[in-house]
Amino acid sequence: NYAIECINAAYKQGARWVVLCDTNGGTLPHEISKIVTEVTKIIPGKNLGIHAHNDTGNAVANSIAAVLSGVRQVQGTINGLGERCGNANLMSLIPTFFLKSDFSSKFETGIKSSSIKNLTECSRLLDEVLNRKPNMHLPYVGAAAFSHKGGLHVSAVQKDPKTYEHIEPSLVGNSRNIVVSDQSGKSNIISRLSSIGIDFKENDPKIKKLLDEVKGREFIGYSYDGADASFELLARRIIGTIPRYISINDYEVTVKKKSGEIISFAKATLVVDNNSVICEGEGNGPVHALDNAIRNNIDKLAKYSEYLQDLKLVDYKVRILNTGTEATTRVSIESTDSKGKNWFTIGVSTNIIEASFKALIDSLDYKLFKDNAPASN
Repeated sequence: NYAIECINAAYKQGARWVVLCDTNGGTLPHEISKIVTEVTKIIPGKNLGIHAHNDTGNAVANSIAAVLSGVRQVQGTINGLGERCGNANLMSLIPTFFLKSDFSSKFETGIKSSSIKNLTECSRLLDEVLNRKPNMHLPYVGAAAFSHKGGLHVSAVQKDPKTYEHIEPSLVGNSRNIVVSDQSGKSNIISRLSSIGIDFKENDPKIKKLLDEVKGREFIGYSYDGADASFELLARRIIGTIPRYISINDYEVTVKKKSGEIISFAKATLVVDNNSVICEGEGNGPVHALDNAIRNNIDKLAKYSEYLQDLKLVDYKVRILNTGTEATTRVSIESTDSKGKNWFTIGVSTNIIEASFKALIDSLDYKLFKDNAPASN
């Protein structure tokens, strides 16, 4: 009541815009509705704004409740960034107001259909500028927002996307992603093969072979739901053909501590066009040393050097799959190049160096494949 009195007094003294701020983020949607309803008895909704924080996870819901109760200005931030738990996420609010008929039929937003298709790009551009890893689970714009994993889900989406997708992904610049995992059925594999442009026949026995291979590999620790590049390489090796690029004959990694400094050294023998190339490098860890061994000797890789010059490792993750020092290790690597294309590869082994090397070589192979590098003789 005191707040209402203050708002009334301010309005009578000439204030024409009032922004209702949920400063500590503790107000719930039904409370927002009651408050806005009371305030609109004093100030027209066209003169009211809402500024919601996300401390209860309700910033978007509170903003929507405020609009339904009369508010006509909504404040928020891209990706919901802000102090504590963040602010109302404009990447959720904008498409909701624009695409959902309960709002689009009643309100004008000033947003063009051609512009809303840039929403996903806008979200990820901000993360890129801030050097943040994008939240894949964001509504509308997250990489997982339109991902489908279970075989039944994929089969249903292929028949009618509305069964598991509330909008067409392309409306906000996003895309459908069919995840391949131990839950996959034949429909997952077929959909994924189609999306990456591999020609096949549905009754091809190689489809079953690929599905069995995926399940077998996941049994020993692989996970292809976050390693699309490694899956594509596997699929093309089984169903189609993929050129032979660089072969690895052997490698050696040593770690030593000298004068208080830990130094890792790697030596690998690569084969290109039947010629052995010895690559050596140092790093602050064994994987860094392996990467440098190849990267610092790219000029020795003859016709492949121009394709690998802009290859960069963006992220490196290790997960221990069981207990003990002899545990199986899963390594995931995220790579990128000058074209801004990111891809993910995976390696699994009881030896962390071997797991890392498998993921690293997959990254090199995928880079050469997607850039149409010539096959090795």
